[in-house]
Amino acid sequence: MKILIAEDETDLADALEAILRHKGYTTEAVHDGQDALDYLTQGSYDLAILDIMMPRMSGLQVLERIRAAANPIPVLLLTARSQLEDKVEGFRSGADDYLTKPFAMEELLVRMEALLRRPRRTYAQDLAFGDLTLSRQDFSMRCESSGNRMSLNNKEFQLMELFMRHPDQLLAKEQIMDNIWGLDSEAEINVVWVNISALRRKLRDCGSRVRIQAHRGVGYRLESEDV
Repeated sequence: MKILIAEDETDLADALEAILRHKGYTTEAVHDGQDALDYLTQGSYDLAILDIMMPRMSGLQVLERIRAAANPIPVLLLTARSQLEDKVEGFRSGADDYLTKPFAMEELLVRMEALLRRPRRTYAQDLAFGDLTLSRQDFSMRCESSGNRMSLNNKEFQLMELFMRHPDQLLAKEQIMDNIWGLDSEAEINVVWVNISALRRKLRDCGSRVRIQAHRGVGYRLESEDV
């Protein structure tokens, strides 16, 4: 397994490299966001550890760039910031997990192992349900009946992809949380509701007959009004 470490604190980066190599991982380390983006664009890695506060480009900006390019690499964010809104911003930008400094190395290793066990997302083809088409090329959904197109952020796209792979199937909140954020992440369960609410607004604005219906106390189902 090849890991990219993007951390501007060189002592911490060196320590991470030493421990991960001792555990059998292959590592490369960079110390600013622009280098992290260049390495992720040009190289092949199994996981990226990104510090949020880096010179030249923040970890969030790097994350947004690689997700916009449909790079599905698992990303673990590191930051000294611990406010809920900072964590939500990270997940909405496409992070798979989030760890606040200072942290125990054992926890980092456990989170890495969990991310590496999850199947890698692919972007090979569009998905369709009802009058809706989900495009992996530009992270958008298109309503065939109205001709409207709505752009999605990374988590909205992942949610709609999950629903469209399981149309008319009831998905529990915990199941959605596990698939999109991972049950071992620090995200609160209400982040599911926040992102589904955003998707519902975009479905309405798009003019689609597809709906995400809530089943109280159970979960959500993607349904179409088409007969």
